[in-house]
Amino acid sequence: MKIAVVGTGYVGLVTGTCFSETGNEVTCIDIDQAKVDSLKKGKITIYEPGLEPIFDRNRKDGRLKFTTDLAEGIKEAEVIFLALPTPPGEDGSADLKYILGVADQIGKVLDHYAVIVDKSTVPVGTAEKVHAKIAANAKVEFDVVSNPEFLREGVAVEDFMKPDRVVVGTSSDRAKAIMERLYAPLVRQGNPIIFMDERSAEMTKYAANSFLAMKITFMNEMANLCELAGANVDNVRKGIGTDSRIGKRFLFPGIGYGGSCFPKDVQALGKTAQEFNYDFKILKSIMLVNEKQKVKLIPQVKEYFNGDLKGKTIALWGLAFKPYTDDIREAPSLYNIKALKRAGAKVVVFDPEAMNNVKKEVGKKVKYASNMYEALEGADALMIMTEWPEFRTPDFSKMKDKLKNKVIFDGRNLYDLHEIKAQGFEYYSIGRETVK
Repeated sequence: MKIAVVGTGYVGLVTGTCFSETGNEVTCIDIDQAKVDSLKKGKITIYEPGLEPIFDRNRKDGRLKFTTDLAEGIKEAEVIFLALPTPPGEDGSADLKYILGVADQIGKVLDHYAVIVDKSTVPVGTAEKVHAKIAANAKVEFDVVSNPEFLREGVAVEDFMKPDRVVVGTSSDRAKAIMERLYAPLVRQGNPIIFMDERSAEMTKYAANSFLAMKITFMNEMANLCELAGANVDNVRKGIGTDSRIGKRFLFPGIGYGGSCFPKDVQALGKTAQEFNYDFKILKSIMLVNEKQKVKLIPQVKEYFNGDLKGKTIALWGLAFKPYTDDIREAPSLYNIKALKRAGAKVVVFDPEAMNNVKKEVGKKVKYASNMYEALEGADALMIMTEWPEFRTPDFSKMKDKLKNKVIFDGRNLYDLHEIKAQGFEYYSIGRETVK
């Protein structure tokens, strides 16, 4: 099949590359000339494990192409994916200006029947708005479908190629048949393509992400209570995670969720509820708790230094909102950097992948270390923000030699309490006993 993908951000590039891997001819379209030139030369513009090999293979084989010309890109395409940003507005609602702007352009140049697919996360009713924008100028038949993505950064290629399910919202039998044919190679093991109406498909994405954000937030609240009650949240997590009705995933407490999806989608679902005059109390609580949780360690750091951080050097391990990505959108690390700088501390940071993105965001306000141990050189304390694998089994002796104080504030509960005590560290974590 001939496929077009408008937008070469995270979702667009993964979508286009993975569909080319199943034999389709894919053209990715973007208005950013520099990005398109880079992709044409074989330089991938996002970090995602496993993406680069299939990107290189399909680009070289001619199945994956790039252009800035919308008319050229959608020529003869049976399916046109819209993978465009929907950033939150000031009121928390999803901004649809990019999607509707491209829909307007498509209507002016579309010269054949095609299925237009909303791949971006969009609020209820967007498919109807996209259809109206295209129909205002189009002289041919077309269908608009909602097909939300459920990609986890760090394992997006696996998620795309072996999806738990594919959700397709359409009222058109013609569009349904095309989407079924397109996704058939990805669901050969029996995982379902779930067809539904467009509005339900749009709501499904927000519901899924908000539910997962709720699980994380619940465990963070449980961790906070465990600290006060003298319980260990690790034991509580294991005790409830083995209940098949609850499941083991998304039960690890920490310093809150971040990224491009959960914060934005919870906000947007809350805004949708407001538009329908529904008081969605759980969503309000999720957002409130998460904002506080991101900087939960800061009071403990201040208390350790008797309320005065001026002139203290704090090392941060981890900047990305989660491991295996360079994404720092709504990352807890940024909130902690801001809080530490406001208190007068010096900050030195290290992350395996996200350093360049933080440099663009933070600039020279912090010092950037070339490796995890360099970040500790002369530092007064270590704070752990991201659970990268290399942080899990460090050289504790080397850490003690480089740190001024043998103290760790761990926002991801990386270390066993008995081991860290044996190593001689003072150790603060989430929902567990403080080791002194």
